[in-house]
Amino acid sequence: MKTNKPKYRQIIDAAVIVIAENGYHQAQVSKIAKQAGVADGTIYLYFKNKEDILISLFQEKMGMFIEKIDEEIAGKRTAAEKLLVMVESHFKILSDDHQLAIVTQLELRQSNKELRLKINEVLKGYLKLVDKIIYHGIETGEFKKDIEVRLVRQMIFGTIDETVTTWVMNEEKYDLVALAPAVQQLLINGFGA
Repeated sequence: MKTNKPKYRQIIDAAVIVIAENGYHQAQVSKIAKQAGVADGTIYLYFKNKEDILISLFQEKMGMFIEKIDEEIAGKRTAAEKLLVMVESHFKILSDDHQLAIVTQLELRQSNKELRLKINEVLKGYLKLVDKIIYHGIETGEFKKDIEVRLVRQMIFGTIDETVTTWVMNEEKYDLVALAPAVQQLLINGFGA
């Protein structure tokens, strides 16, 4: 598979840098190729076009994101602990990768409707992880039995997402990870039993 080849990863990592520095619309395939240290034509051996690079980038990074968070919450017993680990991990991953934070929080949102639909498809794996925590909390009695799961999922994702976006927009002037316990507590207070 093409995705297992080193050049694929080089191109993905280069795309994150180029899109973060230039914006998606100004990020030319030739700039991505140059950043990756490959010929322009090499890009097209792995990707159909710039949109395909963006979607693949998001799939790749989100896949790693989900895997990492899933591993970290697996060892936690309570839904509250799982939620805290999820928020902390989400914040840590993006605070450790400034360029990825810019791409995920700003550039992905400026894409066209068709592209956003593909991005939403990739997000489903993350949202399933959120659902897993919610259902665990309902089963253990930590969360109210009659909560609207879809609404709680939106609340959790929206709060995490907006917190990161605000941090990026404020030029990362404060410690994002330090906000995780307050965010988790705010959420738990909203739907906890």
